[in-house]
Amino acid sequence: MRRIAFALTCLALPALAQDTDLELVLLADASGSIDANEIAFQRQGYAEAITDPEVLAAIANTAYGSIAVTYVEWAANQAVVADWQIINDGSSAQTFANELLRKPRQAYGRNAIGAALLEALRLMDDNDIEGWRRVIDFSGDSANSFSGPSIAEARETVLAAGVTINALPILRPDDPGRAQGGLEVLYEQRIIGGPGAFVVTAESRASFAEAVKRKLILEISQRMPERSYAATDGR
Repeated sequence: MRRIAFALTCLALPALAQDTDLELVLLADASGSIDANEIAFQRQGYAEAITDPEVLAAIANTAYGSIAVTYVEWAANQAVVADWQIINDGSSAQTFANELLRKPRQAYGRNAIGAALLEALRLMDDNDIEGWRRVIDFSGDSANSFSGPSIAEARETVLAAGVTINALPILRPDDPGRAQGGLEVLYEQRIIGGPGAFVVTAESRASFAEAVKRKLILEISQRMPERSYAATDGR
């Protein structure tokens, strides 16, 4: 009888949050400048990165030996492509990767970067996961935003919640680069923020997967890139 009573008591209790080292929202550009082939290319790059042995080793070396990840595409709207997954080994990473590759495109239209950042925050606030750290991994090929909350307003809200925003600018062939105030500088000035925030650049489509892998390792291991474009406001 005591066992039955204990079991009934446990059923009545609220579910406990899952503890993990890092809650990571992968916020990927799916706006009008990204065609169907590039959507598939981006997803493949993230799928390869999350299953890479070096990334898995970085996860294994965290305090909890696990991270929680979701992949969201943004444009005028936001769409969850792969829901929250606790990744702690190759099998769980492959499950996440498979989910990335099987769904159709669901985000369309022009940039709404502020709305995307706020949606990433909501996804972290509403899940049943308790991460020691919370990070938004923002990627895109533009810093323009045409609807919804401003980038500055959304960024301030996200940072006030204790969330770090890192960025991966995807340079177009005509981008002037950092030296002439290109997308890298814009992302540094307008997007990133929080403790240890940084920019890692995909210099071209060909280097995208490697840039994603490098960025994931840095985020998981809490290291700064060698060429650091870190936030200087300490937020």
